[in-house]
Amino acid sequence: MPGLISYGTYIPRHRLIRADIGAALGGGGGKGSRAVAGYDEDATSMGVEAARQALRRAVDAGAPQRLLYATANPPYLDKTNANVLHAALRLPTGCLAVDVCGSVRSAAGAFLMGAETPGSTLVVVSDVRTGLPGGADERDGGDAAAAFLFGDDPEAIAEVVAEASATDEFLDRWRLPGAVSSRVWEERFGEHVYVPLAESAFNEMLKKSGLSPSEIDVVVVAGLHGRAVRSFAASCGAGRVADDMTTSIGNPGAAQAGLILANVLDTAQPGQAIAVVTLADGATAMLLRTTEAIAQHRPDLTVAAQAERGGKPVRYADFLSWRGLLSKEPPRRPDPQGPAAPPTHRSSRYKYGFVAHRCEECSTVHLPAVRVCVNCKAVDRMVEEPMADKTATIATYTVDHLAFSPSPPVIAAVIDFDGGGRLSCELTDADPDKVAIGDRVEMSFRRLTTASGVHNYFWKARPVLS
Repeated sequence: MPGLISYGTYIPRHRLIRADIGAALGGGGGKGSRAVAGYDEDATSMGVEAARQALRRAVDAGAPQRLLYATANPPYLDKTNANVLHAALRLPTGCLAVDVCGSVRSAAGAFLMGAETPGSTLVVVSDVRTGLPGGADERDGGDAAAAFLFGDDPEAIAEVVAEASATDEFLDRWRLPGAVSSRVWEERFGEHVYVPLAESAFNEMLKKSGLSPSEIDVVVVAGLHGRAVRSFAASCGAGRVADDMTTSIGNPGAAQAGLILANVLDTAQPGQAIAVVTLADGATAMLLRTTEAIAQHRPDLTVAAQAERGGKPVRYADFLSWRGLLSKEPPRRPDPQGPAAPPTHRSSRYKYGFVAHRCEECSTVHLPAVRVCVNCKAVDRMVEEPMADKTATIATYTVDHLAFSPSPPVIAAVIDFDGGGRLSCELTDADPDKVAIGDRVEMSFRRLTTASGVHNYFWKARPVLS
């Protein structure tokens, strides 16, 4: 059975303080904060960021043969969202990319398929959670993504020991196509159904592994039904129940189990038994055991570090506007136009993969890719130069309060890449009052606009994460 080779996570920098909800609508609003995807982010763009981290830590593993993308809130219907991740990650044409979408349970299925399918599989789970203003889903939800690379590698950081599932048809949470928010049945009913299913899957997993509950070092319990999750976590008998981070991040739905698992792996020791139990339209349990390699594969940016580095809190009114629940007068500028299919396809290596050209004659880097060198005029003497993982320095910038943007002002900058190449682009996740020439930036995959039903994805610069 394939092992876990690497993983990566992404938590957006924006935070919504729950007390601000109560201040605007009345009531307490709750404690702590929740992570919020920016106006230029969605489940797909966050999935790209998490997957970049996972692949960066597995440079010797080779390109994955399959890409499974799971989310309950896909940006597209009737179009494969995984193809965008495939293009942004510069995966080979022969890599199968498919969506496993529609519910939180989809993520559990993607994990099992990735862990059990021979060869290498990249599993990406991502979600943007929201609900009606003042509701529990809005307050308790969160936005995040996680990615896991499974494959046959002697340096795997964890092996999948056993798995089990329990399925039943019942009405707990549902959302019709086109609906803004989910509907939820009365909580006590769901708890009575979920807990026995979780116990069944968990006990079957233990039977297959030959372990007792007390021999499980850490159990990850995830699910949108809070009462059922707490009830099972209290009665499962495992050594330790992992922190679900709902106070600081919220519940990112399809990405919750992956995010909590990544947080556990960030500090795990070799030989630990980690159980992951997901309660979503049934229950799925999976047992992993860490290997000696875990100690040599610590991430550069842990889940805890991302949770703590939240930027300036987003105003509640802006949050509602980003989610399409509050209509604000748009900037008095021409509406953006959606990208056309033919030129998008022709330039996909640059637009999605952010691949430039380097002249073989004089080493000048060209963004976007060109056939004729602007420096030495050599024709068709170009080689591809991936730029997405390179850092850069701000050469100059301007703060534009009039440009079209859902969240003005726009920070437009000219950046110089390490090793060559200059780009005029937009800065994101940056404070316009603190930007300065000479600041260090890195690239981030974002959704620029949505027009005529088409999402226009491209790359922006952001302050280097630390």
